[in-house]
This record gives sequence, structure tokens and C-alpha cells, in this order.
Amino acid sequence: MQHLNRIPTRQLVALTQSTHKSWQLPRVLYQTRCLATVPVGEVLFPSKSDFPSRHIGPRKTDVVAMLDTLGFKSLEELTEKAVPKRIQLKRDLNLEKPLNEHELVRHIREIAKRNEIWRSYIGMGYHNCHVPHTIVRNVFENPGWFTQYTPYQPEIAQGRLESLLNYQTLVAELTGLDVANASLLDEGTAAAEAMSLCTRHNKRKKIYLSNKLHPQTLSVVQTRAEALEFVTEIGPVENADLEGREISGILLQYPDTFGDVKDIEDIAEKARKNGTLTVVATDLLALTLLRPPAEFGADIAIGTSQRLGVPLGYGGPHAGFFACKQSLVRLMPGRMIGVTRDMDGNDAYRLALQTREQHIRRDKATSNICTAQALLANMSAMYAIYHGPEGLKEIANRIHHFTLALQTGLREAGHQINNKHFFDTLHVTPSESLSIDEIKKRAEQKRINFRYFPDGSLGVALDETVGPQDVNDLLWVFKCKSLDEILATQDILTNSIERSKFLRTSPFLQHPIFSSHHSESRMVRYMKRLENKDISLVHSMIPLGSCTMKLNSTTEMIPCSFRHFTDIHPFAPVEQAKGYHQMFSELEKDLCEITGYDKISFQPNSGAQGEYAGLRAIRRYHEHRNESHRNVCLIPISAHGTNPASAQMAGMKVEPIRILSDGSIDMAHLRDKAAEHNNDLSCLMITYPSTMGVFEETVADICDLIHKHGGQVYLDGANMNAQVGLCRPGDYGSDVSHLNLHKTFCIPHGGGGPGMGPIGVKAHLAPYLPGHPVISPLECEQESFGVVSAAPFGSSAILPISWSYIKLMGSRGLKRATQVAILNANYMSKRLENHYKTLYKSSKSQLVAHEFILDLRDLKKSANIEAVDIAKRLMDYGFHAPTMSWPVAGTLMIEPTESEDKEELDRFCDAMISIREEITEIEEGRMDKVVNPLKMAPHTQAQVISDKWNRPYTRELAAFPALFVKPDSKIWPTVGRIDDAYGDKHLVCTCPPILPDL
Repeated sequence: MQHLNRIPTRQLVALTQSTHKSWQLPRVLYQTRCLATVPVGEVLFPSKSDFPSRHIGPRKTDVVAMLDTLGFKSLEELTEKAVPKRIQLKRDLNLEKPLNEHELVRHIREIAKRNEIWRSYIGMGYHNCHVPHTIVRNVFENPGWFTQYTPYQPEIAQGRLESLLNYQTLVAELTGLDVANASLLDEGTAAAEAMSLCTRHNKRKKIYLSNKLHPQTLSVVQTRAEALEFVTEIGPVENADLEGREISGILLQYPDTFGDVKDIEDIAEKARKNGTLTVVATDLLALTLLRPPAEFGADIAIGTSQRLGVPLGYGGPHAGFFACKQSLVRLMPGRMIGVTRDMDGNDAYRLALQTREQHIRRDKATSNICTAQALLANMSAMYAIYHGPEGLKEIANRIHHFTLALQTGLREAGHQINNKHFFDTLHVTPSESLSIDEIKKRAEQKRINFRYFPDGSLGVALDETVGPQDVNDLLWVFKCKSLDEILATQDILTNSIERSKFLRTSPFLQHPIFSSHHSESRMVRYMKRLENKDISLVHSMIPLGSCTMKLNSTTEMIPCSFRHFTDIHPFAPVEQAKGYHQMFSELEKDLCEITGYDKISFQPNSGAQGEYAGLRAIRRYHEHRNESHRNVCLIPISAHGTNPASAQMAGMKVEPIRILSDGSIDMAHLRDKAAEHNNDLSCLMITYPSTMGVFEETVADICDLIHKHGGQVYLDGANMNAQVGLCRPGDYGSDVSHLNLHKTFCIPHGGGGPGMGPIGVKAHLAPYLPGHPVISPLECEQESFGVVSAAPFGSSAILPISWSYIKLMGSRGLKRATQVAILNANYMSKRLENHYKTLYKSSKSQLVAHEFILDLRDLKKSANIEAVDIAKRLMDYGFHAPTMSWPVAGTLMIEPTESEDKEELDRFCDAMISIREEITEIEEGRMDKVVNPLKMAPHTQAQVISDKWNRPYTRELAAFPALFVKPDSKIWPTVGRIDDAYGDKHLVCTCPPILPDL
């Protein structure tokens, strides 16, 4: 049958009819409409598991009906018209044959087992821990937690907002500082943000970095400082010249990278007197025993909460923390949860202050932060609630006492311990009778990893998972007495924290939330109660434009819990991580084929960080061509807010480019600007399809124009979901893109993170990709611009999701997904066209891409209704709002993705049409312009059942506004409309002193 491998569809119809297999007819009819030919084997021997048909929402008959609505005969015809012919990919992607779901799980298990799980006592900010199984099952593996969006609509996000407030309280109280944010990407990023804050605070451009920082933290800060032209000094903190009043901030580690706990009070006091801020990188678990940084005079504390209930995961994802004094709160980067009240005066939570300031201030922004690590912060918050303050202290004491016992044994055996005071890490110089090579051999016999220093010393960092047998194995490696022998003859507490001036005496985690849920029954009910307050993808579609909230399949998520992925230290020898590196290699190959690029760096762990890394690579490229003067970045005014912010952080000068009334780039203005900056043009940042939701016909011409003037093209990959299988950025002229793996490639949003933003580059930029001081991700580090993340491969532990997605979908599945994403958007725009205006369409095809913008601005005049009112009213219908007032104020940007089926698309459209009918009643005077279902939305259960209902519309209209909104499936907002102004005037960012609602 090989010569019949592919035959025309008309013959397949006849063949199917002759077999009398009626179940095959829908597939054949679909192929008749959507594809020219299909493999014979798929008709005669259907796959055991057709994953693309499960990932893609619309059924085949639905696709036909939707195409009929739009006037197209096939998906091919639709996308041929939507995508400019000049950039269309005229072949199938060269990807491996797709696997079914069971085959994939077997295969990824085999790859994972190539990773060797050794006991890693390397430390350096990464420590193994026991993740409570109830948190693994009910948060980490629960789509009710990991498929939520960033809580920009707080009324339907109260659960995760409360959890993140718990996280902020945890961080603030352990560090002793006034306020904390709701997480950053990692410790290195947090440190870089802290030093930038210092320079903004006192307007000085010099920073001082301790030579005892973790090396990855030092490298990330140095990289950031270079682009911002900070003067950087590195050395012992006691040598810092603070008298000259030139240093903006001093950064030190407590305990430091060698494990030393040292008094920093004099340094902090000296800094304070001279207007210098003191930033302390610290360890939250250690702070349950150690005096907190605030008591030594620290202004800012940063670090990672990884060891509080988050797996190692070969480097991530982990939540970075950031805490500061109240006086610095308005300068603090990232997201912050605040306590406010709703319209009825009830306590409520919402994102506070500068959460989205980079989108508003553009190139004047102080940070480009977009993704946080919300899911991982929530895990750490739950870990603290699970254990409570006494439980955390008990874990810390156990680790510390094991470290004391190990120190005692090592000293008795003649080894030199270079620490006087320590928590969990020893810096050891071996005795002359035991060479470092012999130690390595003995450690290998026990499958143990240490940190080895160039001078022949080594570091040993213990963690929560260590038990008596582990300590005995460590003592054996160093030829010491056994643990029992040491405890029988020695007082191990001689150098303990309990007998030092570093002992913490101040209380922490006193709020009842941290002492109320220690039985598993209470814990499970608390996690479920919070989950029930939030809308996620398990409830309904989340139609956010530019955010691509698509299916995160269970099969894709399963490998994230494999022990051979979770229990690997990021600085373990590379030969112990062969499975990870095989996956990196295969994913890189697939992504290069999909995008047309030649090399991928997985280090950036957010989209905005990918932007920054790509721009830094471009700058480095120009420097190596002796054109370091090229520093101008052209950015259309329609670009993502993080684009100009990233350019500013990369040391570039931003020049905005106008757009035309149809949303496309003003080519005349672009030509003028490119010519004006012919000698200093560094790059253009462009989003494709455009941020306005259309495929611009001139994209290839734009790339040619920039190259003609000596610049590079950075293509923002946020809208890659409209391109996969149809066109490739590397083919039509782009030099570098970041890829939002948490969008196009199915890594879930996690309530605001994790994200992944690896960058793809053409070959000429490959030498300049991010490097790393510990484990090199590059063949040669010499030309790298520097380091952007603490871990060499970013958030490695979530890369199996994207790897799995591509392997399951295959070439045809990926292309079909893109086509259906475009179909869904155009179908919704068509269904809504008699009720709302789609703001931008392609001038040539009159189609949108995979998303579209509804213009609501006229409703303000006609009915006193704004985009926010429709967003809140959608909650009553059971939906999260689309992207609100961006990229155009007074609009809603809708992206349905390919994962939503026709029934869900119609349900959302019906909701929008019903809301438009309510607006019409306001316009015609049949509803009040101030007190109406939109202005008063969302409606809580408490409001609807209250005996004080005094609104001029019925309770039924308030709570059950459409036939599909039924009591058995109703999603109730748990608070009324949030009062943002009150929250900003009365800023509270830790748990208020109230008992939890149980």
C-alpha cells in the first residue's frame, strides 16, 4: 500500500462508503473541506489517540459551519487570504511524527530517567525540600490553580490574591521589613531590581557588590548594571567607601555564599548615615533562627523562596522575593497585593500601585516586569501555612543541628572549617591527609555532589531532606567518626546560633492564618475554599487578547511532577542531567524549525526578560562590529508596554513610530526615522501579527528597510500563535524573537506566572546569547553579553510542557491549531459585528488575525458605559473579561485561541450581545445611567439574597442574566466592585489583623 500512502479526497470518500464505516464519514467530510489529501492509514487504521482533536476545540462539523458563516470553503482558503502571500510558508514543518498521549508519557519517562538523582549539597541558593503531598496535588497539579490568569480582575480572583497576600506577609515578617511584593522571577533578578531601585532613590550611579554573593546573582546584577551604565565595585563589604556619598546601594549576602553569618549592623549604619541603601540577599528558612535583616538596618531584602516547598527543578521555576521599608514602597518593582474594600465596604484584595507601570510609562518605566512566579509563591505561602511558625523553626533547627554535628566531626578529623557562625553551609578545607581527589571519588561512591572551589576547598550545604544516614554518609566521605560517636562524646552546640548574638528573638507569622490549618483536613479545605473564589480555565474561556489562554493538557503537565525532573540541582554536573539536555536539544530543534531561527537560548524566564536578552544580544553584536554607537530602538506606539521598557533597560534610546488609522505602521514615518538614524540605528521592535490584531502586509518590507539602514529586527513573539505552521519570522526578515512558551506553547499562566521567554536568533547573533558563570549554556562564553537569570537554562522544569505539546501535535496539528485560532477570532468578530465594531481589520483581506479589538468608546457618550463596566458585567455571565483598554483605551481585546469550541465561543458572544441589549435599554432611557446592571456589576450572592434589595432592576437580571447562567453552574464573585482609590490611599499589603473566614 506504499504507493497509496496519500490519495485524493474524492477517492477516500468512495473508499469509506465502500467499507460501510459510518463513523469515518465526518472525518472524510472535514478533510474534503479543510485538506486536499489525507494518509490512507489514518482512514483504515485510525490513531489510538488523536491529541490535536482534543487540543483543538471546534469539532469538524463546527469548523464547516463557522467557515460557512465567514464565506470560506476551507481553512486553507481562510488562512491563504489572512496571511500575506509574501511571507507564507509553502511547505509542512519538518517535525517528527506525532506521538499519542500514552506513547509520549512512556517516552518522556525514558528521557527523564537519563537524569541521575544524586544528593546535592551544593547550596548556592538552591536546596532540596519536602513538598507536602497535599500542596503538590491540590495546588501544583491542580488546573484550578495553574490555569488562572494574572488577577487583573480582582472580584473573581480573591482566592489567589489572598494566597499571595499570605506570601507577602511571610516574606515581610521573616525579613522584618514593612512590605513585600507578590514575587519576582528569581534571586538574581530580584537583586538586579534592588540595585536599580537604589540608584532611582538617591540618584547615584555607583553600586557596591559583596565578593561573597552567589556567583549567579553577582553576574545578573553586573549584566544589568552594564547596560544602565552603573559604576560597579566588587569586594569585601567592610572595604566599601561609604564616606564619599557616591554609592547608591550596597548588596551583600546573609548568610553569604560560603555559609558565613556575619554582623552587618555597622555597615548598614554607616551606609544609612551617608544616604546609601543596604540590600541583603538572604534565606527565608534561615531567618526563622537568625536575626532578620531589618534588625541590622537593612533597607531591602531579596532572595528566593524555593526551599519553602518548591522543587529544585534544575533551576526553576522558583519565586524570587523582594521586601523593603515603607519609605521605598512606591519605588518597589513588580506586583503587590493590597487590601482594600468593595462597594459594600467589605474587605477585598486587589493588585496595588505600580503593578502595571511599565505598560503606562513605556520607555520611562523603571522595570519591564510582566510575568511573576505566582504559582510558586502560592506554593511557598501554603508551605508556611502547612507548617506554621513553629514547624518552620523546627525544620530550620533540624538542619542547623545536623550541620553542627557535621562540623564537629570534620573538625575532629582534622579538616579546617572556615566558618565561625553558620546556618546550614560549611566551607571546608580538607586536611593534608585527605586529598580533594580522594574526597571526590568517595563522594561519587555515595552519589553525593559538593561545591568545589578553585583553591581546593569545598562547600557542603544541608537541607530539609537530610537525615541521620545522610550525615553518616557525609562523615564517611571525609573519613570521620559516625554521627552516634560524635553525639556521644561532643557538645555539637558550641557554635550554634542559639548561643550567639545572631539568634532571632522577634516573633513572626503571628496572624491566625499561619496557625489554623495544620491538620490535612483543614489544609485541603482552605486550599479548596481559595480555589473556589477564582475563575480559571476549568470554568470558562478566558478570552484575553495577546495572552493566549489555551488548553494546558493533563498529559503535557504530567512530566512536571516526575522526580527525575524535580530533584535535580541546577549546578549538578552536566553528565547527571543528560535527560534535561536531550530535551533541551530536541525542543531547540523543533522551535528553530517552527520559527526559522538557528539557535535558541532557554535562559530568559519571562517574555519581558526575553525582550531584554534579545536586545542585549543585538547591542553586543553591534559592539563586536565596532558600532557600539548604534543605540536607537524604533518602536511603534502600538507595541507592548514592556517593549520600550526593555529597550530602556538595555541602554537604548527609544524612538516611537506612528501608526495609521487602520492600526498599521506608518511606513512613511518609519522610513523617515530609519533614514534619520541611519548611523545610530540599533534595531526595530515589532509585534507580528500587529498588536492591533491584524497581519500587516508590509512586514517583510519593514524588515528589509531596517536591515538596509544597518539595524536588526526584534520581533515580539507574543502573537506567535497566529504564525505556527503558516509563516516563520526567521524567513521574512526577523533576526531575533522571544517565544512566550506560556502562551503559544502551552505552559500555563499559573495565576500570573511561571512564564518562559526563550529567544530564538539567526546564526549571526548566536555567539552573543546569555552565558552563565557556573554551568555554561554556550559553546563559548567570550562573546556573550552576560547573564539574565539565576539558573543557566531558566525555568527548566516546565520545559517538558512545551516539548510535549509539539511532540503531541506534530506538523499538521500545529498548523491546524493556528488556522483554527484565526478561524475562531474571525467567527467571533463576525457574530458580534452587528452589535460592536471591530476596530481594526486587514485593509486587504478585511480579516483579523487570531485576536481582535472591540471599540466601545462611543458607549461612554450614549450610555455612560465604559470598558470596565462591560468587564465587570461579564463576571455575572460567568466569564473573565478580555484584555481591557489595551492597546487602545476604551476597548476590549479578544483572543479565543484554538482550544475553545464553537459552543463556548457562542456562549461568550451571546453574553456580549445580551450586555449590548442592556446598554441599549440605558441609551433608550429604560434603565438608569447610574444604577444599572453594568454599573453595579458584579453582583455577589450576598447582595442578591439581601432583604435590602433596592435597585431598579430584578435580582434575576442581576444574577442570572442569560438562559445559560444556571444555579447549578453559576460562578459567584465573592466581593462586589473593588474600590481601587480607597486601596491606594490606605495601602495595606500584609494580612490584616482579622481572623480568617473559615
